[in-house]
Amino acid sequence: MTLQNFYQDADATETQEWLEAFAAIVEREGAERAKFILQVLNAHAHRYGVQLSRLNTPYLNTISPHEEPMLAGDPYMERRIRSLIRWNALAMVMRANDNDDELGGHIATFASSATLYDVGFNHFFRAPTDTFGGDLIYYQGHSAPGIYARSFLEGRISEEQLENFRREVDGKGLSSYPHPWLMPDYWQFPTVSMGLGPIMSIYQAHVMKYLINRELMPEQDRKVWAFLGDGEMDEPESLGAIALAGREKLDNLIFVINCNLQRLDGPVRGNGKIIQELESVFRGAGWNVIKVVWGRKWDPLLAQDTTGVLKHRMEECVDGEYQAFKTHGGDFTRQHFFGKYPELKAMVEHLSDEEIYQLNRGGHDPYKVYAAYAKAMTHKGQPTVILAKTVKGYGTGTGEGINKSHQLKKLDIASLKGFRDRFDMPFTDEQLAKVPFYRPAENSPELRYMMAQRQKLGGFLPARHANKTPLAVPELAVFDAVLQGSERPISTTMAFVRLLNILIKQPDLGDRVVPIVPDEARTFGMEGMFRQMGIYSHVGQLYTPEDAEQMMYYKEDKKGRMLEEGINEAGAMSAWIAVGTSYCMNNHPMLPFYIYYSMFGFQRIGDLAWAAGDIQAQGFMIGATSGRTTLNGEGLQHQDGHSHLLASTIPNCVSYDPCYGYELAVIIQDGLRRMYGENERVYYYLTTMNENYPHPAMPTGAEEGIRRGMYLLKAAPEGIGEEVQLLGSGVILREVEAAAELLLNVYGIRASVWSVTSFNELRKEALACQHWNHLHPLETPKVAWVTEQLRSVKGAIVAASDYMRIVAEQLRAFLPAGLPYIALGTDGFGRSDSREKLREHFQVNRYFIAIAALNALADDGVIGRSLVQDAIERFDIDAEKPYAPLV
Repeated sequence: MTLQNFYQDADATETQEWLEAFAAIVEREGAERAKFILQVLNAHAHRYGVQLSRLNTPYLNTISPHEEPMLAGDPYMERRIRSLIRWNALAMVMRANDNDDELGGHIATFASSATLYDVGFNHFFRAPTDTFGGDLIYYQGHSAPGIYARSFLEGRISEEQLENFRREVDGKGLSSYPHPWLMPDYWQFPTVSMGLGPIMSIYQAHVMKYLINRELMPEQDRKVWAFLGDGEMDEPESLGAIALAGREKLDNLIFVINCNLQRLDGPVRGNGKIIQELESVFRGAGWNVIKVVWGRKWDPLLAQDTTGVLKHRMEECVDGEYQAFKTHGGDFTRQHFFGKYPELKAMVEHLSDEEIYQLNRGGHDPYKVYAAYAKAMTHKGQPTVILAKTVKGYGTGTGEGINKSHQLKKLDIASLKGFRDRFDMPFTDEQLAKVPFYRPAENSPELRYMMAQRQKLGGFLPARHANKTPLAVPELAVFDAVLQGSERPISTTMAFVRLLNILIKQPDLGDRVVPIVPDEARTFGMEGMFRQMGIYSHVGQLYTPEDAEQMMYYKEDKKGRMLEEGINEAGAMSAWIAVGTSYCMNNHPMLPFYIYYSMFGFQRIGDLAWAAGDIQAQGFMIGATSGRTTLNGEGLQHQDGHSHLLASTIPNCVSYDPCYGYELAVIIQDGLRRMYGENERVYYYLTTMNENYPHPAMPTGAEEGIRRGMYLLKAAPEGIGEEVQLLGSGVILREVEAAAELLLNVYGIRASVWSVTSFNELRKEALACQHWNHLHPLETPKVAWVTEQLRSVKGAIVAASDYMRIVAEQLRAFLPAGLPYIALGTDGFGRSDSREKLREHFQVNRYFIAIAALNALADDGVIGRSLVQDAIERFDIDAEKPYAPLV
């Protein structure tokens, strides 16, 4: 039987003539000429309406055996090292679950990818040195035990630490997955929230090219490696940005996708082929695709396959079948894979069932993996993806290839013995029961080889080297133009743009400023920066923009400073993380400002924002057009009333909601001091608004309060009568100021007005004081800033913001005892209307603030409730209107 028979060839003779003619071209004129002929034929076919798909290649290795480079190392020694790592990774997880704690961990992922990592560590992953920046590696999160196991052999991690895998509280353990926050000198990237590794690594490579093109970093042919799972590729973030990598020809990027064909519950594509699917997707996005499907034990069989029957059988089987072949062993594979066609069955008659079972997949063959990595390292003009076929739970006996292998935490004794014997571990059956760790002697051949290979590549990995050199932070006075206020009405977003313009002119700092926008610069009044700073493009500008004659034309530039990432918040946030960690990834601190619609920040990219905290990114996130009633007209999907609540969930995110330009200036300068002057590992979230109003000059003595979260903006007028304290944040502070005038002019009630720049920061500091006081009962109690500011005030307290009530409610526990407290906010869905109508709807305008103050005083028994009723009628309030969240 010939290959043509499988495809029901209508004229096999003619087909054979074409095949022979093509073979003659390859033999006489070479592969490049043959490739050219095919391209010309394909183009010619289009003239006749003949369409061909070129996105898939046969289900074979991309690199043929005769093209494979020689493995540059000692394969026996590397297998021995790989076996030691496999064992210690297994032991680590089993010992973590050898008691009632059941701490979890994963055996199967690293078991399937050990060879993929081992070849990289031995030959390709380059550590940073004094003269080389080093490669950046995103490790697949569930493979962490294997990475720890290698570091144990290298002497970087102790046996005590392995024993305390997933026991971190006492400070002696290892984190469950890659977490830079928990192991700041070891892990570089948090990756276990699946999908984040792919998109972050793409934008890391993108930002590296950006820094090189701006001549802020030398071109050293550094690589970004991302190790991913085939099941992980179903996450939208995994494939959502691959077109950017292809479009920008990011040849500094290498994806290694561990195609073990299984996700957490079962097959990734049981009824199809995930490798073929991913190949077509990546080829379509402009990537160089290298498939590593079959190990070298298949090479003799493929060489014998003159009729194409083996290749055809490989093509027609689906992944669910391949999983079964590996799970059920050699005899099953003989009957159900090879046995379908007589010629195929005859091809393996000389092989035992065990030999058939040992026909290895490409991802477990160091020779095939080495060839793929070597090719990827030298490929130019495209990012590379390596699709490596493996077996989940490889070597674990009863756990190999089964649907529940991801949940595998322990091996039964028979499987453990099989693992020991397969990987040549020196334990007796009695020792085996304890699953001991094993590290050869310091002068053993294995350790000497490991150390020598890593020395050639610059040192140990993973490793995180944080730049501790502070930057020269400008004094607050440089923002004097904003500190003095503006009689002309402007928004805080425009005040921010003014501050940004000042920053980019600062020596030693200005070149580090990177504005990042997801296609909203015009919305934020930033279009003036198009020409001033240029929009980064890896090819410059190959066209004349239609607005070229205008002053603020759309200027793309290879050395452009702005990153315009398109309508793509996840991509823009990933770029911000890459820029914000340049201090440790590139030894070059950068100052990113990510400016975006606040509603599409934490709500949309919350997972990345959490990762930003873990990775210790530095910089500013600017939630522009914020506030549920301030962004008028846009409606329910756009109006943000909860981003500060979401920001509060990230421990090292410092968030503020300023009202006036001078507040914004103080906060940004203080953020620069903390992040870049003192190297504090925090990042800032600031909300700005698009409502225009005059901005006063900064009051004397307000700076400390602005930084700490609140300050007295206007003291209550002197006099007799009742007094209240009105707190406001963001643009609602102006409604609070107006409410104070109403209360005084209509009811003779005096009000102090407090600007709360951050309810979140007040709460954080108050909780820290509370914690200290609880554990130091014999010492003088610490007093929180909010408590200190309000401890001697008179009257009830009312707080209002353009965010949900729970934001202001955070202060209740820390206010002076006995004072009534009412929090107003914008709970509920937004809607389209004017600011005036929206503030009436959400009951945060001056009238509702005044009524709240009167209610609080009535609750305190100092005024009658008739006064509250008078205000409701006087201010024409519809008392029967339903509460906003219910409308």
